[in-house]
Amino acid sequence: MTPATSTDDNRYMKMALDEAARAYEEGEVPVGAIVVCKGRVIARAHNLTETLTDVTAHAEMQAVTAAANYLGGKYLNDCTLYVTVEPCIMCAGALGWAQLGRLVYGASDEKRGFQRFAPQALHPKTEVLAGVMADECAALMKQFFGQRR
Repeated sequence: MTPATSTDDNRYMKMALDEAARAYEEGEVPVGAIVVCKGRVIARAHNLTETLTDVTAHAEMQAVTAAANYLGGKYLNDCTLYVTVEPCIMCAGALGWAQLGRLVYGASDEKRGFQRFAPQALHPKTEVLAGVMADECAALMKQFFGQRR
């Protein structure tokens, strides 16, 4: 995993956090995702599992579908996905099949994150940067689940 963050990484993660806040307002688990390709935001998404009654409607899955539709193809090798929480193994598998160029995530997910269960799920060429704005991303999740309990 790449250790350093850039100004752009923080800027795009803030956009992903805005998407996560939308999910929160809609009663969804607050995960947001942004896909950037060649310096341009081509997809924005947040969790829709409750809204769509679909367990696969994670922010990452929604963002990958939107990005592929925008690009007119299934491969995202020139793209970066910014997501507020470490992807689960389902999402990591989809990112692997999409041949995502770069994954940047905020908070780690020790319980359900792909790093614990399937660290090889991503495409071998995918660069990973973890921990961008991790405190802010984790705080939103803690607030959401704190209100639910």
